[in-house]
Amino acid sequence: MSKRKLTRRQTWRVEKIQEEKAARVQKKESGISTLLQAGELGAETAGRVIAHFGSLVEIEALQGELQGQRYRCHLRANLGSLVTGDNVVFRPGPEVNGVHSGVVEMVQERQSELSRPNPYNEIKPVAANIDFIVLVIAPEPEAHANLIDRYLVAAENCGIEPIILLNKTDLINDSNRDHFIKMLHSYEQLGYRTLRVCSQDDSSLGELKEFLNGRTSVFVGQSGVGKSSLIGTLLPGEELKVGALSENTRKGKHTTTTARLYHFPAGGDLIDSPGIREFGLWHMSEDEVLYGFRELRPLAGYCRFRDCAHEQEPGCAIRAAVKKGDVSERRFDSYRRIVQTLTGL
Repeated sequence: MSKRKLTRRQTWRVEKIQEEKAARVQKKESGISTLLQAGELGAETAGRVIAHFGSLVEIEALQGELQGQRYRCHLRANLGSLVTGDNVVFRPGPEVNGVHSGVVEMVQERQSELSRPNPYNEIKPVAANIDFIVLVIAPEPEAHANLIDRYLVAAENCGIEPIILLNKTDLINDSNRDHFIKMLHSYEQLGYRTLRVCSQDDSSLGELKEFLNGRTSVFVGQSGVGKSSLIGTLLPGEELKVGALSENTRKGKHTTTTARLYHFPAGGDLIDSPGIREFGLWHMSEDEVLYGFRELRPLAGYCRFRDCAHEQEPGCAIRAAVKKGDVSERRFDSYRRIVQTLTGL
């Protein structure tokens, strides 16, 4: 299909926008050069992105006399998009309106990265240099297994170990107890670690605290599952917005708008990410989705036909495993539902 030809006015508009962007970049670089020449920028220092604020990032110095000091920094041109958890090299600058400023000069290579599609169908990183993904679920909003599977597929493909954390255990009762016991047990059988906590009961958080110490973890999950409440209990000194569930839909209201990194007193870091109601995987290939299912991964390549769609083809190793009970029918159906959402891009 040929590309749609732009009108003269549309072409002019695109060129004008590009010129304006280039002018802004040039102005920013000119300002940075002026600060350098005036000796107002300090020596290059190692730092880490703590949060993102529009065109600025909050950097925490990691070395020397500046260690622990935080700076609101501009980015050098062509650095790309930075996310919470990125390790950088920056130059501290002067204090502006009571806030330390600075300039990010370089971004270190990421050891790991969690990304997801945004509302504009663009793949955007959420956090970097993470050891574990803590998938927070709750009885309200209800934790649907297919959404859990989507998070797990994303975690498996980015090589970050996922942990399933059931929060709001105070909402477990006779009507839903068996459901959650069976659901968590099914993931435990696949080798996933699970934890059960209540953010309102500090005594239930001992195992979680022990797990988080000494590691960099990111909290993910639907809006309303209590991620911010958990962090507020784990770190009572931090001021976090906590939102109630929508009375009409029982779905969460977004309270975290940007990923932020917090430190634990005993060591370790925690990144709180914005809640999302759906976790699309449309950008992945069928092979990547299959890889994201631990029990299906070893069966890849054993079907009779190389292009097996795992539907009605004879000699399908995956369907045979489902029939034998080696793979749960629920998980296989979840895999097929995800594959049906792929765009093939």
